[in-house]
Amino acid sequence: MNFRLLRYTLWALIAILCGFLVFTYINARNGSNAQAVQLGVPFNLIDQNGAPITEAAFKGHPTVLFFGFTHCPEVCPTTLFEMAGWLKTLGDEGKDLRVFFISVDPERDTPEVMKGYTSAFTDRITGITGNPQEVEKLLKGWKIYAKKVPTENGDYTMDHTASVMLLDRDGRLKSTIDYKESPDVALKKLRLLIAG
Repeated sequence: MNFRLLRYTLWALIAILCGFLVFTYINARNGSNAQAVQLGVPFNLIDQNGAPITEAAFKGHPTVLFFGFTHCPEVCPTTLFEMAGWLKTLGDEGKDLRVFFISVDPERDTPEVMKGYTSAFTDRITGITGNPQEVEKLLKGWKIYAKKVPTENGDYTMDHTASVMLLDRDGRLKSTIDYKESPDVALKKLRLLIAG
């Protein structure tokens, strides 16, 4: 009888320990997610039409952010082409989405250059550029990697984060779309963002 009681006590202790470990894991995960969404920073830049734009543009609707530059040889044109395709596929379903292409190379990416570049893909993407110090502040606030890399001809290119960032209506990071992620997965993430 004592052996049976001991066995039940042992199983109860194991169940409690498992419950505690699951609880700790979930809290740790939620904590890291809560920390991950604390991205962004106040900024004062200009859009592709030369109008002032601040962090308020990222709130009140689901938002898509992509950081890149107009002289980019592959990643940026590929991503903007894909983004234009997503928007076309979503149609009216994606009418509330706001999509921004933020320059990591404001020295060359003037508003006029940004407008010409984005409009080659779709009129739904708004370019953002401006003061290099303000751009740097924005990059740091969103934990975006960007580095100027000299080229052999005396010019330069930019290494940068290639993921697309998905923000909820409060301007918090909800998810990302990786470079060359399948269209089906990208559209599923966008639909979840819109629904949220």
